Amino acid sequence: MKKLLNDPADVVVEALAGMAAAHPDRLDVDLEHKLVLRAGGPVQGKVALVSGGGSGHEPMHGGYVGTGMLHAACCGEVFTSPVPDQILAATQAVDGGAGVLHIVKNYTGDIMNFEMAAEMAAEGGGAQVASVVTDDDVAVQDSAYTTGRRGVGVTVLLEKIVGAAAEEGRSLEECLALAQKVNGQGRSMGMALTSCTVPAAGKPTFELGEDEMELGIGIHGEAGRARVPLAPAREIAEDLLGPVVADLGLARGESVIAMVNGMGGTPLLELYLMYNEVHRILAAAGVTVARNLVGNYITSLEMAGCSVTLLRADDELVRLWDAPVDTPGLRWGV
Repeated sequence: MKKLLNDPADVVVEALAGMAAAHPDRLDVDLEHKLVLRAGGPVQGKVALVSGGGSGHEPMHGGYVGTGMLHAACCGEVFTSPVPDQILAATQAVDGGAGVLHIVKNYTGDIMNFEMAAEMAAEGGGAQVASVVTDDDVAVQDSAYTTGRRGVGVTVLLEKIVGAAAEEGRSLEECLALAQKVNGQGRSMGMALTSCTVPAAGKPTFELGEDEMELGIGIHGEAGRARVPLAPAREIAEDLLGPVVADLGLARGESVIAMVNGMGGTPLLELYLMYNEVHRILAAAGVTVARNLVGNYITSLEMAGCSVTLLRADDELVRLWDAPVDTPGLRWGV
């Protein structure tokens, strides 16, 4: 294992210390609770957005804390859910009196711990908390980590769109309804060319032959639909898009927000090549790409591979997507 580390046990805290040093103007980092918070404290009278999960998926979620997106991110150990006390501390730190929306990916540990934290926050007349669970991965119905579909790429799009709505001053109920709409209209599927190596494990999570790829992997390296022979990019794009388009029921004349996401170890040269294939397939189907993202947004350490996310778009979602955002991971309109 070759990684830029000191002690594997300290990787999360030391990375968070680096975020604090790199972005002192926009982030407050609580190293004790492993939280990334917006600088300046709670925004009074506006809904706050809290998300989080295991580390190793950067820039998600800490990189999406800032104006137009999250108010706080809870950082678990690598590929490990944050604990309830962390989530509670984040919820209390950002509550501006209008309620807090928890954005939770559909993994058993995340759901259990966010539910416990919400109950703790509500005790004694505390914060009003609502929760949305993302479950957009079409690859598998159930996995080793979930009951139902895994929460993956749509989480990024949801945090951006609902973050813009919260900036507008929408109520907790309105933000929750919008979050549910985004989750319901988005689907994702990913693939891997290589495994990743969790620092504490010191060896790859799984093995792939030189001429093999895994279709439908999760963001922790968990198995997908099938292990198949390596294929050209045009065929991979078809394998990923086919189930996504079918599950959404996309029809000619519709439009989408499309994300081609790198898993951490794939160069932009290849990701743009993959986006070209995705764009070509959608154009042939009469589907317009209203907006797009290409790059590393929800990663799996240094795994080579990519995922494709499509979100059925409408005027409201595109407007909220275009709204200003200023975070370490996404920035435009400011």
